[in-house]
Amino acid sequence: MSESTNRLALTADQQHGHRTHTCGELRPDHIDSDVTLKGWVDTQRNLGGLVFIDLRDRYGLTQVVFAEEVSAESYAIAEKLRGEDVISITGKVRERENKNHELPTGLIEVYVTDIEVLNTAEPLPFMVSSHEERQQNTGDDLRLKYRYLDLRRPALQQNMLLRHKLYQSTRRYMDTQNFVEVETPVLMKSTPEGARDYLVPSRVHPGQFYALPQSPQTYKQILMIAGLDRYFQIVKCFRDEDLRADRQPEFTQIDVEMTFATEELVYEMCEGLIVAIWKDTRGIDIPTPFPRMPYDEAIRRFGSDKPDLRFGMELMDVSQALSGSGFRVFDSTFENGGAVVAIRVEGQGELGRGKLDKLTKEVVQKRIGAPGLFYLKLPADGSDFTASVKEEVLPRSFVQNVIDATHAQSGDLVLMLAGPQPKVFEQLGTLRLHMAKDNGLIPQGNDGPWEFLWVTEFPLFEYDEEDGRFYAMHHPFTSPKPEDIPLLENDPGAARARAYDLVLNGTEMGGGSIRIHQRDVQSQMFRHLGIEEEEAEERFGFLLNAFRYGAPPHGGIALGLDRLVMLLTGASSLRDVIAFPKTQAATEPMSNTPDVVDEEQLRDLHIRTVMPKGDAE
Repeated sequence: MSESTNRLALTADQQHGHRTHTCGELRPDHIDSDVTLKGWVDTQRNLGGLVFIDLRDRYGLTQVVFAEEVSAESYAIAEKLRGEDVISITGKVRERENKNHELPTGLIEVYVTDIEVLNTAEPLPFMVSSHEERQQNTGDDLRLKYRYLDLRRPALQQNMLLRHKLYQSTRRYMDTQNFVEVETPVLMKSTPEGARDYLVPSRVHPGQFYALPQSPQTYKQILMIAGLDRYFQIVKCFRDEDLRADRQPEFTQIDVEMTFATEELVYEMCEGLIVAIWKDTRGIDIPTPFPRMPYDEAIRRFGSDKPDLRFGMELMDVSQALSGSGFRVFDSTFENGGAVVAIRVEGQGELGRGKLDKLTKEVVQKRIGAPGLFYLKLPADGSDFTASVKEEVLPRSFVQNVIDATHAQSGDLVLMLAGPQPKVFEQLGTLRLHMAKDNGLIPQGNDGPWEFLWVTEFPLFEYDEEDGRFYAMHHPFTSPKPEDIPLLENDPGAARARAYDLVLNGTEMGGGSIRIHQRDVQSQMFRHLGIEEEEAEERFGFLLNAFRYGAPPHGGIALGLDRLVMLLTGASSLRDVIAFPKTQAATEPMSNTPDVVDEEQLRDLHIRTVMPKGDAE
């Protein structure tokens, strides 16, 4: 026997009775009832003659009392209990003397007549108590190594329960809308869709590989061609990407596709789903329809294709106000087709030179990558403004033009960046978010406001200067707007997509598009993406061939389920809403994943490992 087992003299033949109630269930109506509860010891307090234990399970906490005068044997066992021991108790429900009105079970307690210790816990690597004051700061690596302990924490369990409710809400709603839930393959072929694929070697086809799906994109289009009309799936997707707080190598999508879809039909369906989810999981009524904003407007007003609408500080192009100023930096920017863009930060007109210098070096230059920051300060007392550029370089009249254009008032700070378009808007958009966070303008937690937004009319392509080629802004199957199809031959960069993203509070919740359903248009799209006819046939021949046989117009959307849960719960990371997440190094510490495999397995798969230089012993 281990030392922990000896501690309470457990026996293998113990038989514990049936649980009559959960630890979150008892109320004053149960007073004088005989009950049996089971759970973990959350806390233990020994007051001499009385031992108080908060007994915890998934459903809540109940205070149970061991009184020497009620059961000396149970009291003796209770004295030796410690955190996370698993016990079964039987006793009588009584009215609690020191009531805890913040706890659902806080008006009652259970006086124990019998106890069975079902298992004991060794000293814990970190505390998992429900009591906030007993929590401690624990690093992610340690939490993930002992994830089974971490998941006992009520906060994480509540996240998992809300996630469960979201699954059920989604399925109920989609069923009412005549969607059919269809599972698509997890082992598919590798297709060039943007991110790296996770590859799975085939044992029976030496030298060939499956790929884990980045999304079910081609399969759901095939389902529309097959006539299923409306498909959805809560599906795992895999992308071999660098990680961050809102990204995991494996993630879950609510995947949707509709035959004969239009943008309006997708918006209506998706808004109905969001309304159902928020009502079912949080009891919150979300108004519809959601506002819409073209991509170009979002970039010019907020510097982002996922703008946070919970605060103002909109971007303003002040190029006209500064045209002809004679300031070399601005003049050069305008000559090269660039712009000068500004934001007005209310109430920060007294910000000191040291803080502004730090903002310039650490945020603007180092983080954002802009060459410099221009600013002007309007003191709160109404005295004369101060500009970062001397008057002999930038005349006062042009500074006044900026003040007028931005509607700056006494006490305000105006920040400006100069550079090429649209990059300068995106840079100032990042600075906007930094200033909002620094000044406490971004609401924290999960109590709203809930500012949903459709961002529409994305560019069909984005050009990569380094590679000298176009890439699909969404994916290769996105349909161009019909009126922009003629642009594909002569000016593909100007073509707009029938694509849309759903944004909530500055986070992209999902994206979709009306798809290409005609073989010639799809082939044309592939050509512009540098996918030659032979490669297109090799990679996507099954889809192109399907287009020959009466493919209907179709479209859909994929919503990030993990991100939905993260926003609904107010979690700061996806790791807090996924049961067994990966670290930023794409590892899972609890099971030590990934791991090496033995040589025999590799031989069966016809694989030989080659270590990178410097990693070999």
